[in-house]
Amino acid sequence: MKLKPTFRSYKSIRNCTICVFFWCMVVVFYSVHSLADEQIFKFKSPSFNGNNTSSHYLTIENQEHSRKLSLKAELKALQDEIERDKENTTLARFVRNLESRIYAQLSRQLVENLFGENPSSEGTIELEGNTITYSSDGVYITLTITDSNGETTTITLPIGTFTF
Repeated sequence: MKLKPTFRSYKSIRNCTICVFFWCMVVVFYSVHSLADEQIFKFKSPSFNGNNTSSHYLTIENQEHSRKLSLKAELKALQDEIERDKENTTLARFVRNLESRIYAQLSRQLVENLFGENPSSEGTIELEGNTITYSSDGVYITLTITDSNGETTTITLPIGTFTF
């Protein structure tokens, strides 16, 4: 014969009742001393609750403005880089070097005409829409530069005292 434990005994029912009563009293005792307040839901975003709304909108506006400025700066930097790349091609450098040498040759010829072994008393040079006229009276050389807008610049140089 096998023995089966039974939990319907008088002592086990009494012990369960005491245990349940004890835990109920603990819950009641601690719930009396607990303090609580009602829960109130508030939005944290100022766009919804209205507190500090103006400063929130100002912050958003400043962020948008800063972003627009940074995009403009990036675009300008990219355009400047493209322009520099165009100016630094082999062809562009060759053209600049050639122009420089042509202008040096023209200025050398002008100096030779003004101060050389057989100086001329007057002359005119037409250069890219600008007119350079020079004349010499034996004491002074007068250069008159007329640009394409008709504005003139006059330079007078003494011949005898022009030394280094």
